[in-house]
Amino acid sequence: MKLFSLALFAALSATSFAKAYPITGDTVNCRSGPGTSYAVKKSYKKGQNVSVSCQTSGTSVSGNNIWDKTSDGCYVADHYVKTGVNGYVTTKCGGSSGGGGGSSGSYCKKINTAGVNLVAQWEGFVASPKPDPIGLPTVGYGHLCQKKGCAEVKYKFPLTKTTAKQLLSDDLPKYTKCLAGYLNSKVKLNDNQLAALTSWTFNVGCGNVKTSTLVKRLNKGESPNTVAGQELPKWRMAGGRVMQGLVNRRKAEVKLFKKASSKQAYPKCQ
Repeated sequence: MKLFSLALFAALSATSFAKAYPITGDTVNCRSGPGTSYAVKKSYKKGQNVSVSCQTSGTSVSGNNIWDKTSDGCYVADHYVKTGVNGYVTTKCGGSSGGGGGSSGSYCKKINTAGVNLVAQWEGFVASPKPDPIGLPTVGYGHLCQKKGCAEVKYKFPLTKTTAKQLLSDDLPKYTKCLAGYLNSKVKLNDNQLAALTSWTFNVGCGNVKTSTLVKRLNKGESPNTVAGQELPKWRMAGGRVMQGLVNRRKAEVKLFKKASSKQAYPKCQ
């Protein structure tokens, strides 16, 4: 009887300890994955309680890149869930698995000028904080505001293109870092390839990159040029529809990725 009780407790623990939190938005979509580009599975109304089974990183929403997996098996942006804290409140989805994390930390922390210019070109310049095409507050070249009015930005508003480039240079290393954390040490990338993938990561978010087929194929040892040429163009959706701007951006990233360079950038920086 005691053994049965312990077994029963273990079997029920995943659901019995999943705490419920109220939704704060009027109508909040729960998606098939941790990002705004994933399909909507269902919606929650304001005040409705949802049970969070685990959390993971994904597309940043109003400065918060945490996504909560609910008991319905879909993901909702943590920004719209009143957990009471600014951070994780439960275990991370999937644990530490994923096949990456092989980097020794000696990769190039900053991408080359071609990569910075590519990101700036496709993000577009915004001098003062305002919503982007999907309603998220941004400024400069794609900086997603972390606080009201982008108060965390150390440069004076309205930004100039020079200070916006400086802000972008401040932002990009964290995306290169998360990308490098998902790649194993077998992957070899030159500076153009790392820059192109950092542009992609900056655009779609670290959570989406982590679970992508592109990263999985690279970690399996497939040809980087083949993988990039086939996988990057697939990332052309936003808000459930194909965006021509994303189609064009992916073409530019593939072009930079395939541009020959003798400078190694990952796993070691030359």
